[in-house]
Amino acid sequence: MTGKIIKKWLFYIVLTGAAVTFIYPFLWMAAGSLKPEIEIPNFSLLSRNLSVNSYKVVLDKIPIIRAFFNSVLVATSVTASVLVFSSMVGYALSRLRFRGRELIFTVILFTMMIPFQLTLIPLYTLIVKFGWTDTYWALIVPYMINAFGILLFRQYFKAVPQDLIDAARVDGCGELRILFRIIWPLSVPALVTVGIIVFMMTWNEVLWPLIVVRKETIMTMPQMVTLFAVGGRVESQVGVKLAAAMMLTLPIVIVYLFFQRHFIASMATTGLKG
Repeated sequence: MTGKIIKKWLFYIVLTGAAVTFIYPFLWMAAGSLKPEIEIPNFSLLSRNLSVNSYKVVLDKIPIIRAFFNSVLVATSVTASVLVFSSMVGYALSRLRFRGRELIFTVILFTMMIPFQLTLIPLYTLIVKFGWTDTYWALIVPYMINAFGILLFRQYFKAVPQDLIDAARVDGCGELRILFRIIWPLSVPALVTVGIIVFMMTWNEVLWPLIVVRKETIMTMPQMVTLFAVGGRVESQVGVKLAAAMMLTLPIVIVYLFFQRHFIASMATTGLKG
């Protein structure tokens, strides 16, 4: 009995050490954004001279609030589009019988292995031909469907009882109504998981916005912070850089903390078998 208690405590000590190791850089960044410049190199998280001057500098030098709302608009639009369109494709690949279904699924899996940099030039050429540069369309349309979302939805929808779907068809429900009125309420963990991952990927995207957007009024928050940090306006002030990074990071942390229960549930119940 004593041996089990010792193992249990050792296990918790190791987990606590790992948690501290992972969370310390974030806490140091948060503390550094509030410290005077001279105290930032210290590893201590505490200071007697905490202030929000670094945040004031960020707000004064760049339109970070407008960039925040741009990021919210783009990330929310992309996430909503992916949930709708990727779930439709996932439902078709998991529940509908048609010729070429497995080939289509194989092609979708293949696209997940293609680096984004290989499609960057053709995609940019299309955006230019459509006249979408310096518009929200350039930031939203290329990401409106997601191969990972299709994969996750397909696997999750396979776990829904076929009898339930057959009963809905007998009652006269069409496939879209089955998906949105029956399958979606049963797939909240999968929807939340795809939503969180897509929102985070879209929110953190920097390379594509840097290519297709030049107007500050359209720039997203990561793009604005990147240009602010490397473009000279920050004037080598580490505290200001940390403040900008904190303002960029906090929305993602809040979203994850709010939906983490569903996210973990989906990761535990969604298999990736055929």
